[in-house]
Amino acid sequence: MATSLIVNKHITTTTAKAKVLRRYVEPLITRAKQNSTHNRRIVFSLLRSKEAVDQLFGDVAEKIASRPGGYTRIVKIGFRPGDAADMALIELVDYSLLNGVQSTAASSADAAPKRRTRRGSTKAASGNKTAGKGSDTKQTEKKPAAKTSNAPKIRQRKTGGA
Repeated sequence: MATSLIVNKHITTTTAKAKVLRRYVEPLITRAKQNSTHNRRIVFSLLRSKEAVDQLFGDVAEKIASRPGGYTRIVKIGFRPGDAADMALIELVDYSLLNGVQSTAASSADAAPKRRTRRGSTKAASGNKTAGKGSDTKQTEKKPAAKTSNAPKIRQRKTGGA
């Protein structure tokens, strides 16, 4: 979770996890203020992500250089629909979503090209809708996969012969 917080600058999780994450991440951010090999190795041993360590000692360290502490903010956002768990948004203060500043990860996601799926293109889907039931066009139909029984497999015991 610490790696996700550093890379994405904010994450949504339960309030209890956010409070524990704050106690884990803030000492790492304090270490990132002094860019030394020793500090990098200590942070890497805890995060295990080269990308997160590079961002922490690069972008994040520049923004928090003058801040004496309190690098994260926890904002309660309500309850989760499934189990009514208390949810919270934990974010790095200098990359705050509350101030209208979007993170660099969110802006790069908009610029990234869309991924292709295996479901086909939009042209083929729109062509099938216009064809209708009465037309003579061939449509390939997939046969449903053979159902497997949910019954447990019966194992045979190995008998040891004398």
